[in-house]
Amino acid sequence: MNKLKITGKELRQLGYPEGPVISIAMKLAQKHYKYTSKETVFDLLKAVLQAPADFVSDAALGPVARQLVPPPPKEDEGMAVSLNQSGIAFNIFGREHIEESALAQMYTAAKLPVAVAGALMPDAHQGYGLPIGGVLATRNAIIPYGVGVDIGCRMCLSIFDTNPKELDDRTHYFVREINEATLFGSGAQFKQAANHAVMDHEAFRLLPVLKGLHGRAWKQLGSSGSGNHFVEFGIVTISEADAVLGVPAGAYLGLLSHSGSRALGAAIANHYTKIAISKRRLSQDARNLAWLDLNEAEGREYWIAMNLAGDYAAACHHIIHAKIAKQLGCKPIRMVENHHNFAWKEVWNGEEVIVHRKGATPAGENVLGIIPGSMTAAGFIVKGKGETAAVNSASHGAGRKMSRSKALQSITASDLKKELSKKGVTLISAGLDEAPFAYKDIEVVMKGQQALVDVVGTFTPKIVKMAGDTIKKWQVKE
Repeated sequence: MNKLKITGKELRQLGYPEGPVISIAMKLAQKHYKYTSKETVFDLLKAVLQAPADFVSDAALGPVARQLVPPPPKEDEGMAVSLNQSGIAFNIFGREHIEESALAQMYTAAKLPVAVAGALMPDAHQGYGLPIGGVLATRNAIIPYGVGVDIGCRMCLSIFDTNPKELDDRTHYFVREINEATLFGSGAQFKQAANHAVMDHEAFRLLPVLKGLHGRAWKQLGSSGSGNHFVEFGIVTISEADAVLGVPAGAYLGLLSHSGSRALGAAIANHYTKIAISKRRLSQDARNLAWLDLNEAEGREYWIAMNLAGDYAAACHHIIHAKIAKQLGCKPIRMVENHHNFAWKEVWNGEEVIVHRKGATPAGENVLGIIPGSMTAAGFIVKGKGETAAVNSASHGAGRKMSRSKALQSITASDLKKELSKKGVTLISAGLDEAPFAYKDIEVVMKGQQALVDVVGTFTPKIVKMAGDTIKKWQVKE
């Protein structure tokens, strides 16, 4: 079994900045993950890079995360802003399953002077700024880390009028189609870029921050990233026809994807967060909630860039689904899709507000969405009820109950293989940190939001691909 060996050049390619963090990351990776595959470690280090606050207290990766957390602004920079003594009231769904750190983050967000309304979803856990699963409406203000690093991270489901039994009869065929349709991994790029109108958006020419991102974004168009992103074939079950969904009762072949705006969204998030922090000097516990006013040039720029990243993320999904539909020789009878890392202009109590949903699904009245489970747990096609107590939102998944480093330390390949066999799931590739045991029970999460959505269909995974090694090549201790 070969020991892990990574270089500073490889870390820079992942996006790590010059400085002590490079050598710290190399030493800690070799110390704690010496028998873990390089791709799995790279995915983990990329996760730290994208959300260092999630790893600050991590026993193994904390020193790396602390190097990456943005430093507080100097005393003479920006405008000092005080939090309100008492925050706005907000509702918590499934509180018994939410960690205290996520609750603390939401209580802090509720004290922002621009906060108008909020809610916390049952899959919530600690994030960077606003907790993942947090919903916050603000008055004429946009919080880059209220949207998240992976801007426009979204779900997309294609439903095909094809007998899902073919997934068992022709498994190798469907595995091949997923493998050929997209790329996984933090720095994955196509040699031949796909064509899509989103790459002609004028913002790429007008906004300085976007000009240098166009080439890489084009090469990543249609790729799927790392972490919890996936492409899956499975069985869509519609028990009873729903007028909004418009699909007759029955069992169908489904193609489900989950990914976001890749390096483009991360660069936008980091660039404008630094500006927001420099403009509004908040207390240490709130500084990653710094906002941009939409009357400011930077606020208007971020709004344009965020929407472009959302369109780009949607284009990535559409390219993947179009490739596979072409190979299947049929068009989907229905496509359901939604962002769950984004901000929208909506009306709240007669006033236009900015609703941030960081790891939350839009659930306005009759709005369709998808809430996935895990690689072995069913996901749900849902229809929003427009519940104002939740700011018209629902969870975006099951939510993690185990950190990535803890999952790698406590879950074995043998454990996962047994679970996959029990559930009849073919796993093409994934990291052990994405094993089902690392997630909350989706059934419990759904019970915690019965007032927010109606379930109109289910998606049961059968063939799954994520970033990471194939099972046979996992280099972990049994």
